[in-house]
Amino acid sequence: MDSYSFKVGEKTIEFSLSRKERKHIRINVLPDFSVEVIAPIEKQIDDILFRVRKRATWILKQQRYFQQFHPFEPVKEYVSGETHKYLGRQYRLKVSDSNKNQVKLKGKYITVLSKDKSDSELTKNLLNEWYRTLAKRRFTKIIDNYTEKLRKYDINKPKLTIRQMKTRWGSCSKNNEHIILNLELVKAPIHCIEYVIMHELCHLKYPEHTKEYYQFLTMMMPDWKQRKLRLEKGGI
Repeated sequence: MDSYSFKVGEKTIEFSLSRKERKHIRINVLPDFSVEVIAPIEKQIDDILFRVRKRATWILKQQRYFQQFHPFEPVKEYVSGETHKYLGRQYRLKVSDSNKNQVKLKGKYITVLSKDKSDSELTKNLLNEWYRTLAKRRFTKIIDNYTEKLRKYDINKPKLTIRQMKTRWGSCSKNNEHIILNLELVKAPIHCIEYVIMHELCHLKYPEHTKEYYQFLTMMMPDWKQRKLRLEKGGI
């Protein structure tokens, strides 16, 4: 993947460029303000740059749109009293000494029982593993429910990978055999999680964001635009 930039007045627009088997150039502005451009393999770089420059006003407008939802949550220190999210709700973190490592959710608290509560890295790892366990359980259940409905459209249950991602909530593998979901997604409201999963499952039938893809997504989830907006506003 290559990187390019150009000036628009006092602003600098930077974008990453990747190439795929497709007919048209696609420009995406992501919630972290980054810009990605996907172009046909045979497209000349001058043509790509010309196209991106023509869309400069739109790119800046999209970045301003996402800016209203920032700042995202501050960097966590993983100490008692911090706020952490799960399924769209906020919980207070309580770190306590214990003879075993364990994480519990009770009432308004996420309690981390730790063999060394002063070790913030240990607390972070315990919390992330707890999130990962719950995410796998929750995501799998939603995927099972949706693929049951999608089977008549020749969409079978994909393999699931959960990982930390900086700019995406989810993605679909090139061979359309599995989907990748962001671990941070488990912190979002359930209807937002359902939107991301349905979005990726629909890509198993239509890999690109074509007109047919969006028609199919709308048929399967008529209120996906509202869910998407809620996810963007809520961040993580």
